[in-house]
Amino acid sequence: MASFWTKTSANLSVLSVFFLLLICLPPGGGQKKKENLLSEKVDQMMEWSSRRSVVRMNGDKFRRFVKAPPRNYSVIVMFTALQPQRQCSVCRQANEEYQVLANSWRYSSAFSNKLFFTVVDYDEGADVFQQLNMNSAPTFMHFPAKGKPKRADTFDLQRIGFASEQLAKWIADRTDVQIRVFRPPNYSGTIALALLVSLVGGLLYLRRNNLEFIYNKTGWAMAALCVVFAMTSGQMWNHIRGPPYAHKNPQNGQVSYIHGSSQAQFVAESHIILLLNAAITMGMVLLNEAATSKGDVGKRRTGMFLPLLGT
Repeated sequence: MASFWTKTSANLSVLSVFFLLLICLPPGGGQKKKENLLSEKVDQMMEWSSRRSVVRMNGDKFRRFVKAPPRNYSVIVMFTALQPQRQCSVCRQANEEYQVLANSWRYSSAFSNKLFFTVVDYDEGADVFQQLNMNSAPTFMHFPAKGKPKRADTFDLQRIGFASEQLAKWIADRTDVQIRVFRPPNYSGTIALALLVSLVGGLLYLRRNNLEFIYNKTGWAMAALCVVFAMTSGQMWNHIRGPPYAHKNPQNGQVSYIHGSSQAQFVAESHIILLLNAAITMGMVLLNEAATSKGDVGKRRTGMFLPLLGT
């Protein structure tokens, strides 16, 4: 009987301690821990942003500060490949525009902890690319404060381009954060225009007594053809996107001059198209000359059959 009361007293003591702990512990302990974790993440992101407008992230940082909850801030991530061995010139150009946008936000009066700019390089976070099934760069994605990214949270770079102003408009649509883009002064275009005007003006001044070349139809026709060849071969696309001249496979060393995708091209590919267009045009000119000229019949026949042999 004494043993029974001893066990009962011990059990009552344990229950008393348990209830006392329940009473003494503050309610919402898990919520407080969540708030502390969120505060630490925000403070860390603000500290990194104070050093650099674009925070560089590897796989661990991306999963902790971008993917994992809790999070009450939006994150813009540029997935890129900036290492020289990747030969991604468009990545470097997109990075320059991205830096302009991030700096505009960092040094604006509206800057807050509701939006952060980050970058994940392939050579520093290949596991992130694999996790997101991403096989192209550069790519811009928005990770909202709540929920998972939707289709519209991936920037349509192929259709819109990567200018800072277009990125700012896309961010405003996704986050309601308005960013006014401030670009550093660039006088290269003004200097180039001034040099061109000076060159043309100097040429006209030197030839002021003989300006008949201005009315030369053949010269203007050749200049027009050069512009047409350049535009139809994709030179403007090369200027905007900055693709490599060709691609060398690092495994077998094979050089490719034609891009495998219909959404891109190499510089060499545009040169090949330009030469083909020029050859076709020259063939049409020879056919026309052979049919309309009054020269030797043998030469006219030769001029007519040469383009046909080329086709």
